[in-house]
Amino acid sequence: MATKKVPKKASHGISPWHSSWEEMDKAFVNFRRDLEKSFSSFPAISIPRFPNIQETSCDVIDEGKQFRIKMNVPGVQKKDIKLNVTDNSIEVSAEHKEESEDKKKNYLRKERSHVSYFRTLPLSEKVVSGQTKAKLTDGVLDIILPKSKPTTVQTKKSVSVQ
Repeated sequence: MATKKVPKKASHGISPWHSSWEEMDKAFVNFRRDLEKSFSSFPAISIPRFPNIQETSCDVIDEGKQFRIKMNVPGVQKKDIKLNVTDNSIEVSAEHKEESEDKKKNYLRKERSHVSYFRTLPLSEKVVSGQTKAKLTDGVLDIILPKSKPTTVQTKKSVSVQ
């Protein structure tokens, strides 16, 4: 009795490593939102929740010789911010906790606040991580990342739509 040889199928499955960083970032944000939504539908019992991590809005600007990132981080001080730079990405995290208490014997109010941010941004070109500069002004973090090989800024040309 002859046996048939079944050819092996090439595995062309979907892999998250073939996606862009932006698609992966969106996927994780959507997953977190859906997971929190599913937990919120449970009855009102004490269920641990994810920490309140704020989504920061930011601008990434290619200035030719450098990248400039402007990121909103309200409620934190410069000592609360941590930057980790590699040659092709930057990771920004910040956490600030505050507690105020009315020191009377039977106080009626005790307040706590906690804010945290986390964002990883991939860069399209290599940067010199050791020359990165950052400045916090009025809740906006301004980061300058010099490129290892500066490029010319492309000029834009207006095209009319017909």
